[in-house]
Amino acid sequence: MQHRFRLNAIASLFVAGSATLAPHVFAAESADLAAGQVMDTVVVSGSRIARPSKEVPASIDVVDSARIQEGQIRVNASEALAGVPGVVVQNRQNYAQDLQISSRGFGARSAFGVRGIKLISDGIPASMPDGQGQIATFNLDTAERIEVLRGPFSAIYGNHSGGVIQLFSKVGKNPPSVELNVTGGSYGTSKLDLSAQGQADGIGYVLDGSRFRTQGFRAHSAATREQAFGKITLKPNVDSKLTIVANSLHQGNTQDPLGVTWATFATNPRAGETDTTDTQNPKRTFAERYNTRKSIDHQQIGATYEQSFGDDRLHVTMYGGNRDVIQYQAFSRVFQAPASHSGGVVDFQRHFYGIDSNWLHVNQLAGGTLSTTIGIDYGHSSDKRTGHENYMGNSLGVKGKLRRDEHDVVSSLAPYIQAQWQGGPWLLSAGVRYSKMKVAVNDHFLSNGDDSGKLEFSHTTPVLGLLYKLTPNVNVYASAARDFEAPTLNELFYSGMGGGFNYQLKPATSSNLEAGVKTRLNNNTHVNAAVFQIKTSDELVVDNKNSGNGRTSYINASKTLRQGMEVSLDASLGYGFTTKVALTSLYAVYDQAFGSARKGSRLPGVPSANLFAELAWKDTLDRFGAALESVASKQVYAEDSNSEKPAPGYTVFNVRMNAKQSTGNWHFKQFVRLNNLFDKTYVASLIIGDSNKRYYEAAPGRNCLLGFSAQYSF
Repeated sequence: MQHRFRLNAIASLFVAGSATLAPHVFAAESADLAAGQVMDTVVVSGSRIARPSKEVPASIDVVDSARIQEGQIRVNASEALAGVPGVVVQNRQNYAQDLQISSRGFGARSAFGVRGIKLISDGIPASMPDGQGQIATFNLDTAERIEVLRGPFSAIYGNHSGGVIQLFSKVGKNPPSVELNVTGGSYGTSKLDLSAQGQADGIGYVLDGSRFRTQGFRAHSAATREQAFGKITLKPNVDSKLTIVANSLHQGNTQDPLGVTWATFATNPRAGETDTTDTQNPKRTFAERYNTRKSIDHQQIGATYEQSFGDDRLHVTMYGGNRDVIQYQAFSRVFQAPASHSGGVVDFQRHFYGIDSNWLHVNQLAGGTLSTTIGIDYGHSSDKRTGHENYMGNSLGVKGKLRRDEHDVVSSLAPYIQAQWQGGPWLLSAGVRYSKMKVAVNDHFLSNGDDSGKLEFSHTTPVLGLLYKLTPNVNVYASAARDFEAPTLNELFYSGMGGGFNYQLKPATSSNLEAGVKTRLNNNTHVNAAVFQIKTSDELVVDNKNSGNGRTSYINASKTLRQGMEVSLDASLGYGFTTKVALTSLYAVYDQAFGSARKGSRLPGVPSANLFAELAWKDTLDRFGAALESVASKQVYAEDSNSEKPAPGYTVFNVRMNAKQSTGNWHFKQFVRLNNLFDKTYVASLIIGDSNKRYYEAAPGRNCLLGFSAQYSF
């Protein structure tokens, strides 16, 4: 009854809000478009064909290039995605583990990388066939826009219950230009970026290279990241287009500060956790004693070919790459590891490739237009993975004896079909995808037994959406889907503390419902709102009893429930002022008692509410600008029982100012950014379910960034 009451209360608020807005929208229907209006945005996520976002029966937000790049260092996607409702992007202040991203509560369990959310860059997956993704591979310096899809329509993208984050980079155009960006700030942070773009003989090109360095806010958190990007676009003939994209990411010996207990965080947020078993005086932290760190080398290349045949279209994307990682963990040799334990050093070399091919057919049916896309998506990854002890004699943080040697192969094959019919004020969208994921393990380290084996997961995920245009400025919609989320390779690696491959994990399955309204007020204000409910069985959760010392084990829970509301507002206020607000309310709980979790216990890592608000200004000539941002979140639990100290809620304010000048062919930009204006102490992110209770990762205090760019156009 409590769940039904909460959903009814949210729905009542949603309906009341719609009724309040409707008279203003109806009155604005015939108004002429005015200067400063908020424009409709064209998207491809959710439908696979370009159409205005207000005509997609799904929650989808677009982050444009200005929000991604202006007044930002463009290193972490958290800079750009803070204003998207339903999505929580936490900067761990730990470049060894990437950002922590969750969408409607999916992905919050991740100890590193991104899970439960499909990542795509220029049509090429940044998520592997098992669902594990690395958003650090996104090149924000060349981004044109980022589309963020939540809710039922993520089912058409396969093994991801939370949604889709899709980046689109710039296309080279005339006049050609070169640009230098230099940024520096607190904690020894600096970034140098050099780019060029243009078009020659009908061939567009974008080139970019950058180097980022920081000493880090937290102890033992220094990092260096080098990225390179290249994109070529050309038209082999008048009805076709070919795009080739290549990128690379290198992080060498990126320090891992690890999490800390609440006592350590409360005493000194910047400090690491002291290793009380250390014989050295004074005692070192775990991170210092074991020199915890990670090195990453990632390269990939892909090509997309599109050929139009009138209204019909053939689309083919092919890609391949490799990813090498070596990570040194703080796994203590004092711990009596079982023979099956894989050691404190993880070392793997991955090769991956894939293809996504689809055909779009457009025809007239029943007085409307029917667009049907049929395709097949295949992905393959192959890992040569070894594990080693992280000590030799008395030397710690080095590669020692071999403890694991295996070859892991993951493949995913998924045919899909999606159709969309539009006639008059109605739009009907439906699709179905059949996903099959295979995992094969070939164990070469047999002194502790043979851990070889195979797993296969498959599921059919249907989706249905209906949109109705109440007026030219008000669209209402509803959608529903069945989702599934298979365990990733990393979630399968450990069965209990130190155990071998976990062949017992099952995919989580969900029923996903959403209803929403998309409105435009007075031509200069957009308001979108949605309510949703997601019921999940066999939710993949952290095994609290068997996670720690740098590794996380997972188990299937019974049932969970997510009910929530998202509201976003974008408005032009006149006199150069604009505002943006994104509000999320989320009731995410265990719907059935499980382990230490009672029925009604909050899902760890998921805030019950979060808010982003911004007031920005720029002069009429776009020479000067300034903005005040506010980010707020309610408290977040760290483990299933909700008995440990939760990360307290917080509200922080950021301010930025920017200026632009032009003279001849030269264009200059400067910005200054002050984050955490009032020097608030708070927890940036949590390591969910850590058995050592080292859950907390601190956010930086007041810090600043200063940036300068110079562009020359030929």
